Amino acid sequence: MRLAVYNVENLFDRAKAMNLDSWAEGRPILEAFAALNALLGEITYSAADRTRMVTLMKRLGLEKSDTGEFVILRRNRGGLLKRPRDGGIEIVAEGRADWVGSLELRDEPVNEHAMRNTARVIRDIGADVLGVVEAEHRPALLDFNDVILPAIGGEPFHHTMVIDGNDERGIDVGLMTRKGFPIGLMRSHVDDRTDDGLRIFSRDCPEYRVETPAGNRLVILVNHLKSKGYGGVAASNARRRLQAERTREIYEQLIAGGDELVAVMGDFNDTPSSAPLAPLLQDTDLRDVFVHPGFDDGGYPGTYGYCNASNKIDYILLSPALFDRVEEGGAFRTGMWPGVRPKRWDAYEEVTRSQDAASDHAAIWVDLDI
Repeated sequence: MRLAVYNVENLFDRAKAMNLDSWAEGRPILEAFAALNALLGEITYSAADRTRMVTLMKRLGLEKSDTGEFVILRRNRGGLLKRPRDGGIEIVAEGRADWVGSLELRDEPVNEHAMRNTARVIRDIGADVLGVVEAEHRPALLDFNDVILPAIGGEPFHHTMVIDGNDERGIDVGLMTRKGFPIGLMRSHVDDRTDDGLRIFSRDCPEYRVETPAGNRLVILVNHLKSKGYGGVAASNARRRLQAERTREIYEQLIAGGDELVAVMGDFNDTPSSAPLAPLLQDTDLRDVFVHPGFDDGGYPGTYGYCNASNKIDYILLSPALFDRVEEGGAFRTGMWPGVRPKRWDAYEEVTRSQDAASDHAAIWVDLDI
């Protein structure tokens, strides 16, 4: 069977702030969004909170309207703020209980060429079991499977599953499997928390039990660890390490419970030698498929952007019993932007500019004798 994982970077719609020409442009918007959302969720608003809210709202383009270029402030009931005729914003609510509503990121459609190239990648890697990172939700994944894949000559998967995670931006993780590889028991970890009540996973770390035609049971953990994008380097590193530690615990519990064939895969947002990933990559017996002698990295050690060593952030980690069943594997980059002078790899002829790339990530695959 062929097992693969792919960060599709959304299928149909993506937050506008994440769809700009560069991450540097979107990062301040996402940071302001996260900070304002956190303040709006406080039980009581202090004078300092109100002042900070006003600053962030102006930064997000909400001074004159509840609809900004990148965010929407939905006020369903109660009173949160006033906008005096002479300008400015006044926060009138004393706490979260005084109003009903939400702060949301605005979406926009993904480039149609990019969407079709994403489908081409999924068609061409030919996975029996595919872990998907950054899918909006299950209905979007189902529509993509039923409509877009057949439109470019691909065969739809028999099973598609996404469990909504903790990220408000619509970047969840899921699984797609072919007929003969049914998804059995599923377990979500969206509510796993620290002792002080912090939800551990930025998205989720779902467990999927997949039966193979040969009668074997494979347990797959799909994950998307905390990015380095915003929230501060130290804080994001600490959160990512916490997530790696919890994933290790889940893996060790599976092994102790008798599950020998386990795969942990996804976009981990850090490199193999990083301290945040040490709990998974150094403190367990999990093996990265990149180190298998049958794995072809295509001449590049990374999986993101220009695929240098500093861009190795996508993984398929296998338990020893599963690693022993590896036949071959590889990194599929045909849907990625290859650059111009010189091109770093062969890309689809439809990838004529960076905006048309299926994703900034390579798809990772491995063939298993299972």
